[in-house]
Amino acid sequence: MPPPAPSLGRSVSLHLQGDWGTANLHRVCGWIAQELTDRCGPHTRVGIWSGRGGADAARAVGRGQVHLALTTPAAFAAAALDGRGPFAGEAVPDLRALGVLPQRDRLVVGVDRSLGITSFAELRAARPALRLATGPHDGTNLIGWAAHEVLHRSQVDVTGWGGRLLTDERPRQTFERVISGEADAIVHEAYMLPPWQEFGARMAFLPVERHVLDGLEADYGWPSATVAEGHFPGCPRFETLDFSDFLVLTRSDLPDDLAHLIAWILGETRATIEAQYRHIPPERSPLTYPLDPVAMGRTPVPLHPGAARYYRSLEAS
Repeated sequence: MPPPAPSLGRSVSLHLQGDWGTANLHRVCGWIAQELTDRCGPHTRVGIWSGRGGADAARAVGRGQVHLALTTPAAFAAAALDGRGPFAGEAVPDLRALGVLPQRDRLVVGVDRSLGITSFAELRAARPALRLATGPHDGTNLIGWAAHEVLHRSQVDVTGWGGRLLTDERPRQTFERVISGEADAIVHEAYMLPPWQEFGARMAFLPVERHVLDGLEADYGWPSATVAEGHFPGCPRFETLDFSDFLVLTRSDLPDDLAHLIAWILGETRATIEAQYRHIPPERSPLTYPLDPVAMGRTPVPLHPGAARYYRSLEAS
């Protein structure tokens, strides 16, 4: 039996932060806002701020600029607790989670097959002048941060070898560079989206070396994962950096009853958000449905006590 539906008799004013405005994190914010407004006092107001979905999410919550913010990949947020990696100098020890939404994703490194390179060892030996498309390494964009870490730890020096870094904030901008031929290499995520199938057949995807993956996990808590054989046209199975899941962040001082209500919304009204993705096969969907409320409570940063109360109720039922 599902937990009883909670509600708040009082009106609340809540600030959420999503993505640039039209992608998945903003969509999740809209879902939370709608369901929350239905279950709070009549003067409830929910505002959704644009963000970048990266390190800015934990910072905005930590600074008290917003009450909730969404970030991806989920595992990267754990470094904010003690100020590691992109969060150096601004730790958020009171960062808490309300739940995690599944998005099976990977950060992958691809180079044009015409270069004849199939491994990082071959890449280091050839030292080609790559035109590599990725996200900006600006301390906020986690795609760019992760790309920099993978390349640096793999001893790849794009500009030092005479190449160019072509950086864009949003994935589709990067994909266009590869599709048009402006870029002959890419380090990026959102590997389930259709553009990867458009240009993937002409790319060789490089397995990230084990010492690099182990170092990233030891230093930042970033996990590794595999890309299944055939996910990209004609591509064998390989190992790379996990880039999965959307994480709903808040601070420990969010009222317990409000945190409990939002966690309940995530778990018990999940059909509302799932319906927006069911026209896409789950393995190609930007949100990996069906959502499992128990799994949504397994978060890489501590759960807010109010949210933990909801997820415990699932285990007891």
